[in-house]
Amino acid sequence: MKIILGSQSPRRREILEYFSIPFVQVASDFDEESVAFQGDAARHAMFLSQKKAETLAHRFPQEVILTADTVVYANGKLYNKPRDEHEATEFLQSFSGNWQFIYTGVTARRGPEVHSGFEETKILFHPLTSEHIKKFHNNCYVLDKAGGFAIEKCGNLIVSRMEGCYYNVMGLPINTVQKLLLKLGIDLWDYLKPLS
Repeated sequence: MKIILGSQSPRRREILEYFSIPFVQVASDFDEESVAFQGDAARHAMFLSQKKAETLAHRFPQEVILTADTVVYANGKLYNKPRDEHEATEFLQSFSGNWQFIYTGVTARRGPEVHSGFEETKILFHPLTSEHIKKFHNNCYVLDKAGGFAIEKCGNLIVSRMEGCYYNVMGLPINTVQKLLLKLGIDLWDYLKPLS
């Protein structure tokens, strides 16, 4: 048994590698930009994860497919992956000193059986100066990340407080993944890596 991780994200791969469960990383070709935001960030993220799994189900009809989509919600709108560094700078200026909501929708699918859920995490940013933002962008590649920031590595300097799951902000909330995989008969407790 192996899992198809329907994502290009190196962070999602890293998180799933905490376990010994075999998996193959395969990118979904679903166009996230084709879905208009209807105002519910959690539902939006969950729907995108479902569509990603759906596009892979034709290629992998027997395997367990695991997909996820992470969105950042603040000021009444979604912040997706920034188009360029200028937009990434605008994002951080908007986030500076404020709370953001991070939602990751997760779908576990095998054949016609589909289970979805989501995780919510709130993060409060430190007030950021233009110099902080410039240094952050000089040392962290963010154009492939929702909201244009990462919480790991140098990202820990921008976050003042967090309420909720850290791995959700990284893009794969393990608690939600565990709940959904259990419905397909997979228990991550059985795949803990032994001490070396």
